[in-house]
Amino acid sequence: MRVTVIGTGYVGTVTGVCLAYLGHRVTCVDTDSRKIARLQNHDIPIYEPGLEELLVMAEHAGGIDFRTDLTEAVAESDVIFIAVGTPPLPTGEANLAYLEAAARSTGAAMDASRYRVVVNKSTVPVGCGNLVETLIREGIREGNPWKEREIGFGVASNPEFLREGSAIGDSLYPDRIVLGAQDPRTINLLKDLYHPLVEQQFAPPTFCARPADFPGTVPVVTTTLTSAEMIKYAANAFLAMKIGFANEMANICEKVGADAPEVMTGIGLDSRIGVSFLNAGIGWGGSCFGKDVQSLMHIAGDYGYQARLLEASLAVNRLQRQLVIQKLQEKLYILKGRTIGLLGLAFKPNTDDLRDAPSLQIIERLLQMGARIRVFDPIAMDACREQNGHLKIHYCDSALQVAEDADAIVLVTEWPEFRVLDLDLVARQMAQPILVDGRNLFDPIAARLAGFDYCGIGRTESPRVHGKRGTTPRAASV
Repeated sequence: MRVTVIGTGYVGTVTGVCLAYLGHRVTCVDTDSRKIARLQNHDIPIYEPGLEELLVMAEHAGGIDFRTDLTEAVAESDVIFIAVGTPPLPTGEANLAYLEAAARSTGAAMDASRYRVVVNKSTVPVGCGNLVETLIREGIREGNPWKEREIGFGVASNPEFLREGSAIGDSLYPDRIVLGAQDPRTINLLKDLYHPLVEQQFAPPTFCARPADFPGTVPVVTTTLTSAEMIKYAANAFLAMKIGFANEMANICEKVGADAPEVMTGIGLDSRIGVSFLNAGIGWGGSCFGKDVQSLMHIAGDYGYQARLLEASLAVNRLQRQLVIQKLQEKLYILKGRTIGLLGLAFKPNTDDLRDAPSLQIIERLLQMGARIRVFDPIAMDACREQNGHLKIHYCDSALQVAEDADAIVLVTEWPEFRVLDLDLVARQMAQPILVDGRNLFDPIAARLAGFDYCGIGRTESPRVHGKRGTTPRAASV
């Protein structure tokens, strides 16, 4: 099929490249000419493992190109994905300006040569499918008023469920595909589009193998437009709430002397709960959870409903980030003049995304308190320099350099390379070997044996088994 993707942000670029790899002819369109120029030169503006390699493979499969002009691309396409940003407004509701512009422009570029489906790929409030249809018709009247009755199109919602850092695997081997539309013709066209994916009729890229336990086909959920839009918000709200629950339990564990990772292992093995998203830490970040939860709260408010569980999820996450400051104060008392090292800046591993990253709030608070900050992140430091030039922090070339004469270090992002650090060597570099493990990445026993004054999230200060201090607990496993 011929496919147009409007928007070359994270979702749009990954969607376009993966569809082209599956054999479709894809054109990605964006008004940002500098971004398009970079993509044309295989310089992808976002960091996602394997995406550059997959782009080269996609060019030799279905084919993919990048343009700033929408008109020709829409006229040639069977399916048009709208994947533009919907950033939050100060009120918490989604900013739909980019979505509205894309829908009108799409309508103006349509002709009567074929039936087209316009797909909302962006995360949009409930009801935006109807809005997009109205705006497309307005665009048609502006561009082709004499052919309005002849131009046929459908509108669908096809929410994405990509995780930054594993977006290619999530795209090629998804848990499900959700298709929301009002008419069978639209649904059938999208089923044809996704047929190679549903039936897994493609050769997996060498760097992203098909999981050994992956089922033979991908489940397809067909719903109304409204239900599809709600599925995306509900999924992200539940995951944000699940992480918040793990953090709430971790805070209680600290009070009573229980070990949060062991507790989460114990409840996660219950098939009704599951092990995913139960890792206690310093809270979630990124562009989705906070924005989507706030937007869903705003939608509920429009209908006179107060979503108290969603409000609590946001509140728990905000407070969780302050734990790092509290733990540093408990260890050092006075933070003014202290040198604090941060390991990790990105909101999660395998990305350079700093949107709503806990690291930035921690840094800003520490600077307000007079601390000196040293940081290292394997990928995100250039992005931090560019986006947060006002922060007076020292960028280091390695974790060891972060530790030099530091009074404490904080593990903020659980990059795999941090897991294998030589803790003995790191501790020897420091003025005071204090380690605040914000992601419970390290073995507390190993950290203490290396000489660290260690504290994690929801972990007891002293190892204990059956209430006895000074013994080594058996590690929990899943």
